[in-house]
Amino acid sequence: MKNNDEVRDIVDKLTLDEKIGMIHGAAFFRTEGVARLGIPPLVMSDGTMGVRQEFKPGTWKPAKHSEDAATYLPCGSALASTWNRSLAFKAGSVLGEEARGRGKDIILSPGINIKRSPLCGRNFEYLSEDPYLTGEIAAPYIRGIQEWDVAACVKHFAANNQETERLWVDVRVDEKVLREIYLPAFYDAVKKGGAACVMAAYNRLYGRHCSMNHYLLNDILREEWGFGGLVISDWGGVHDTVKTAEGELDIEMSVTNDFDNYFFADQLKIAVREGKVSEKAIDSKVGRILALMMQLHMLGGQRKKGCYNTQEHRETALAIARESVVLLKNENSRLPLHPEKIHRLLLIGENADLKHADGGGSAEIKALYEITPWMGISSLLGGNTEITYAQGYFREVKKSDSDADWQEKSLENGGGRVSRGEKESKIMERKREKLRREAIAQAKDADAVIFVGGLNHDIDSEGKDRQDMRLPYAQEELIRELLEARPDTVLVFIAGSPVEMNSFIQKADAIVWSYYNGMEGGTALAEVLFGKTNPSGKLAETFFKHLSDCPAHALGEFPGGTAVEYKEGRHVGYRFSERFDVAPAFSFGSGLSYTSFSIEDALYNPSAGTVRCTVRNTGLSGGKETVQVYRRIRDEGGFCRELAGFEKVEVPAGENRAVKIVLREIEEEDQELYIGDSLLTSVKI
Repeated sequence: MKNNDEVRDIVDKLTLDEKIGMIHGAAFFRTEGVARLGIPPLVMSDGTMGVRQEFKPGTWKPAKHSEDAATYLPCGSALASTWNRSLAFKAGSVLGEEARGRGKDIILSPGINIKRSPLCGRNFEYLSEDPYLTGEIAAPYIRGIQEWDVAACVKHFAANNQETERLWVDVRVDEKVLREIYLPAFYDAVKKGGAACVMAAYNRLYGRHCSMNHYLLNDILREEWGFGGLVISDWGGVHDTVKTAEGELDIEMSVTNDFDNYFFADQLKIAVREGKVSEKAIDSKVGRILALMMQLHMLGGQRKKGCYNTQEHRETALAIARESVVLLKNENSRLPLHPEKIHRLLLIGENADLKHADGGGSAEIKALYEITPWMGISSLLGGNTEITYAQGYFREVKKSDSDADWQEKSLENGGGRVSRGEKESKIMERKREKLRREAIAQAKDADAVIFVGGLNHDIDSEGKDRQDMRLPYAQEELIRELLEARPDTVLVFIAGSPVEMNSFIQKADAIVWSYYNGMEGGTALAEVLFGKTNPSGKLAETFFKHLSDCPAHALGEFPGGTAVEYKEGRHVGYRFSERFDVAPAFSFGSGLSYTSFSIEDALYNPSAGTVRCTVRNTGLSGGKETVQVYRRIRDEGGFCRELAGFEKVEVPAGENRAVKIVLREIEEEDQELYIGDSLLTSVKI
């Protein structure tokens, strides 16, 4: 109550110009303060993998100073693959402490949009195809951020599942499906995580832009969920002064430097004077801004100072990277590799030597450092192993993709497109063929061969969706020839979304998956490959065999035209595979270990909403297992299973651990529950 009185007193002292200055960008990541009343500006920053670099005033050109390098954290997809709530909290805490250390008030993270299609260019920033898992990782992540007097801004609210025409595409989804699939993680972010800010998405929903969508921002967010924090536009997501100002959006941000011409700037002042917008509507927005400032101790009190690039932060980045690596296949116990048996190791593939921090759009990071796979493996093996590198394939670096002013142009052509892919010229074909021959020739003489391929941020990026699931740069041909020459080749993929593996998956013994895994990604990968770390990552999304197996493409529309119909309804990801018996390449929740586990004595307590069981390590090495509980529900003439609870536990070799899993709300006490390593190999309780 005291804070409310203080807020009203301050609002009463503000002029209209001062209020308007507080609710729109006065710089690309800053609003205006009011110096005469001691009100500071609100300072924001991207992003989802670390605090973004600084820019020269009024431009998108990097400041190029040394002080803005940051800890580069694993991407959202990697974090979700840990299935570890504790690590999610630690990741958020690193981001929050570094944001505060860099003088930021709001960090634009996490991104929690549901992965509807593997082609979405920003999937690497997001967490999962499953709303429950997304919410369970997002909530502690947000709490970690906000313990540092920094506000988390959860994004992009809502149904922002593609980059193509992202500014204008109209999402048409059944309301029940919207509430069951696309909104629950945002609810968890607000109610369980306590997110102080929400970012309104670019797209339209039911014909109206999210930034001025009364149903979304007022009826659901404010009224149903009781959210009293800030709603901030995505950068350039406002299209109308009056309709937006009379709604629930509090702050307009954009990518152009004509700050006085923003919809919430001079145009809003005119609208108020003409009686089209009430000043009370502006007072409400300013009041919420002031309330947030009090929450963050910006208007008095002792505020945490934060810090960045600490050893503890680097250790957290490594811990997350270790648990995010997913062992997809390991026939004939091909992995782990044994260093003492390898005198000559051949690394093949551009991703073995490629850094990924500085790319992907607004998620880009000016990393303090980044350990590549080649560096990580070399450091682990030391000088007793001769490591040779063969590029194997190459990509054409397009200058337009790395221009510093890409963000200024990000509102053009509807805000995004489907990537055109590359046209392979005869010169490119010959160059790739030469690199392929060189790699195959070297492979025949090595004691072990590791291929490191996949995607990169030329492909996984804000503003463009992928054309298909195929590996680029003629990698498939290289992999097939490699496996013919060396069937024992270990395949490693680094990417932000699943890739098609049909042409070689049966011939490969070992397949390892890594998302963009932060500054210590190469270290973590090396440790997994050579057995220093027992892999424990589990997929947080389905890897379909073919794009046509994905429900957004099999039943729905992607990317659509001016509108996109979510005709697949609730059948997103593994729900579709389960309901219609479509076998994926790799299931949601799957991931192998170098040891083995059994789950015993599972008991379901309906009144407590819990499952208790014992996890026994029946193998020869210690490891971590994620116990996953699924519920069987009636589903449009059939049945389907969906994730109902999970818990990750570490168990030494030969020992067992008791596990308690708190389940999500279950409507019917007599529903069947299943438990197991994955959806397709579950064991009935």
